[in-house]
This record gives sequence, structure tokens and C-alpha cells, in this order.
Amino acid sequence: MLKLFRATAILEGISYLLLFGFTMPLKYWANILEPNKVVGYAHGALFIAYVIIAVIFCWKHKWSIKRFAVLFIASLLPFGTFYADKKYLKNIA
Repeated sequence: MLKLFRATAILEGISYLLLFGFTMPLKYWANILEPNKVVGYAHGALFIAYVIIAVIFCWKHKWSIKRFAVLFIASLLPFGTFYADKKYLKNIA
């Protein structure tokens, strides 16, 4: 479960950065819409998967609602999931 959560966190973070750093400029500055649509769908699916896995993971490990809130807020911030992975997920046995 931990490997799945960490992989989802990293992929969600990458998709978020791609969306805002690459495809949105293409959409609004170059009027190229297709990459934004594809990456947007992928990011949406990864975001939902991240939140669902975070809920299950926090419940399974009996983590507090505060720790879940940190994980959730991390998914809303650029580079947030990378921070959450390093701070909360990397050193779990």
C-alpha cells in the first residue's frame, strides 16, 4: 500500500507541474488545446486516486485527521506531494 501511495503522490505532483508549467501556457499563449485536455484528465484521475488512497492509508495506519489534512493540502500546492512524500511517507517501515 505504501509503494502505491508514494507512486501516486509523485505522479500526481508531476502531473500538476506539467499542467500548470507546460500545458496551460500552451493553451493560453499558443492556442494549443490538446495537451491541456490530456494532462488535465490524467491529473484529475491521479488527484482523486491520491485523496482516496490517503484516506485509506490514514485510516489503516490510525493517523490523525490533522495528518490527513496535511496530505490533502499538499495535493493542492505545487511541489506539495513531493514534500508530503519526503516528510511523511519515505521513512515508514
